[in-house]
Amino acid sequence: MAVPQNKVTRSRRNMRRAHDALGAANPAECPSCGELKRPHHVCAACGSYNDKEIVAQADEIDVDEDA
Repeated sequence: MAVPQNKVTRSRRNMRRAHDALGAANPAECPSCGELKRPHHVCAACGSYNDKEIVAQADEIDVDEDA
């Protein structure tokens, strides 16, 4: 079993982990509706991608009151 020869201090351990942080997201503005969306993804608000409607958005969902 591998055992460290000497203790790794908190400072040295944290310096090694300095590059492990996640980068911030870079949202882009949707050209059709203006909402923020992830680049190269379909807009969740209007369902368009590259100025074409990919996913039809339902304005109102009809729910049966019996169910």
